[in-house]
Amino acid sequence: MKTLVTGATGYVGGAVFDHLVAAGHDVTATVRSESAAGRIRSRGGRPVQASLDDAGSLVRAMQGSDVAFHVAGVNEFCLRDSTEMFVANVDGSANVIRAALRAGVGKVVYTSSAVTIGETAGEVGTESTVHRGWYLSEYERSKVEAERAVAIEAEDLGVSVVSVNPASVQGPGRVTGTARLLLAFLKGRLRYLPDTRATIVDVDDCARGHLAAAEHGAKGARYLLAGDTVTTGEMAALLGEAAGIDVRFRSLSPAVARVAGTVVGGAYRLIRKQAPMCPEMIRTMLHGHAFDGSRAERELGIKYTPLSETFERMVAWYRERGLL
Repeated sequence: MKTLVTGATGYVGGAVFDHLVAAGHDVTATVRSESAAGRIRSRGGRPVQASLDDAGSLVRAMQGSDVAFHVAGVNEFCLRDSTEMFVANVDGSANVIRAALRAGVGKVVYTSSAVTIGETAGEVGTESTVHRGWYLSEYERSKVEAERAVAIEAEDLGVSVVSVNPASVQGPGRVTGTARLLLAFLKGRLRYLPDTRATIVDVDDCARGHLAAAEHGAKGARYLLAGDTVTTGEMAALLGEAAGIDVRFRSLSPAVARVAGTVVGGAYRLIRKQAPMCPEMIRTMLHGHAFDGSRAERELGIKYTPLSETFERMVAWYRERGLL
């Protein structure tokens, strides 16, 4: 199979890229710099210069591809200006679908996000859940709008698109986003956390889900990639067990967490820098998430890795690189 991957230099896109190469597929990846091109070549792929805001470059990159995996996007909280995130996530995704039509690509696997499910607090989200109608963050809003734009373009243009909606992706190799919190907790620098819950999917399961969606995914369908759902306390216990250390978790009250988010976010806004914490991040954490990934098990043949194994591999990777 000849494939095109956008976002192959990112965490999820990189995992999809590596799994495609390992499976023996002919893999092209979009890049925007020569250093990125060098990394793609060293990992067995063919780099091509292309950008989400340049439709012509996307068409050239996709020429001859059987499947395009659109993984590229922006996943950020606490942005001073979210315009670029919306341009990349919404407009860029629509450009990919249009380019796929022009390039004659047979199928597009679009990486959406579990946040587009929009389940209410305490609800277990599924692919058929009706969105609550309001957004926890600008990132959530951008991905909902992007998913709608992709669906509209695919319907209008007759492009076969399958969406995959990963929950929180964790595993070896990740040090940014929520993984920063896990690493800080293991280092003993973070002991107070909101008592909430989250659904996690192993990075390799996420990548395998993308490949399975290309092979078995139904046109127009979306598939949650969601493994174990755990509370903050359960997550802390699993991390401590994986690291072989006694880590004590203390619950941070919602009221204190909201005040902290407001104060820190406001202070960083005054100095015109992106804050490490802000109201939308705290709002998302306190809301919590729980997702049902069984459709992908039934229809795509995915088998989820136990979270304890994911954390063991992640901790081992941290230690190998001197991060713990």
